[in-house]
Amino acid sequence: MSEQMQSEIADLSNQMEAIEDPRRCYALVKERIMGYRQKGVAVPRELALLEKQLMTECLAESQGR
Repeated sequence: MSEQMQSEIADLSNQMEAIEDPRRCYALVKERIMGYRQKGVAVPRELALLEKQLMTECLAESQGR
């Protein structure tokens, strides 16, 4: 993974720390993933894992867990 991608993921993590709602965090991650896909660039593994983690968290919260 390039330094730029690492920097972007670190920036995204910092943004997410300020957001309490996991749905908003998930939306930010999805937006970044879409950006990579539109550019034709492979989605960083860390970002894909973060998306799955947030999706699980959102589902658990919606079910009252």
